[in-house]
Amino acid sequence: MIVYMTESGKYFPPNAEKRRGLYVNLTNRCNCACVFCLRDKKIMAEESSLWLEREPSVEEVQAELDAAPWEVVSEVVFCGFGEPTIRLPELLELLRYVKKIQPEIPTRLNTNGLGELEHGREIAADFENILDVASISLNAATAEKYFQLTRAKFGIKSYEAMLTFAEHMKKFVPRVVLTVVDKVTPPEEIDACRKICEERGLTLRVRPYESN
Repeated sequence: MIVYMTESGKYFPPNAEKRRGLYVNLTNRCNCACVFCLRDKKIMAEESSLWLEREPSVEEVQAELDAAPWEVVSEVVFCGFGEPTIRLPELLELLRYVKKIQPEIPTRLNTNGLGELEHGREIAADFENILDVASISLNAATAEKYFQLTRAKFGIKSYEAMLTFAEHMKKFVPRVVLTVVDKVTPPEEIDACRKICEERGLTLRVRPYESN
C-alpha cells in the first residue's frame, strides 16, 4: 500500500466517515534495524500490506493523493515500513505537492532522525514551510542503549546525530516531537529521555507499542 488510512491499527476504506490521518509509504529501505520494528513482527493481509513490491514514483503517489477522500483527512503523514528521508528529493516534492493541493491540511514526518547522516549534510532547512510536525524516534537515553535497540548502520554516532537533527528541525518546523515506545522503554529510561528533551527544548511523546 502506498497511500492508506488507519484507525486503531486497522485499515479503513476511503469512504469511511471519521476524520483521521492519511499515510504515505515511500520505501521499504531503512538505515536502522530496530529490535522492536513491525517490519519483522506485524502480520498483514496481502491486500493491505505495507511492504512495497517496488518504490512508487512521485507521479504515482500524486495520483493516489489526488484520489484521496480529503473531506475526512485530518493530516498527511509520511512514514511507512522504511525511513522516508532516504528518498529525500521525492519526500520534499510530495510535501510541496500536499501543501499546493491542500494547504490547510497539516503535514507530519515520522523519521528516525538519521537523514543528515544519510545524506552527509544538514537537511532541516529543506522542510521549511512544507512540514508542520517532525516526529523523531528517540528510543533511549544513551548512545549505547540507542545503538543496541536500533542497530543503526552509522554506529554509535547515530544517537547524537539524531538529537542534533531534532535541534536543527526546531528552526524550520513548527513542532518537533521525540518519541519512545512504552513497552520497550522502562519507566526510568523514559524519565531520562524526558530530561534530555527538556534540556534541549524538545517535546517527548510516549507512544504505545504495536505487537501486531
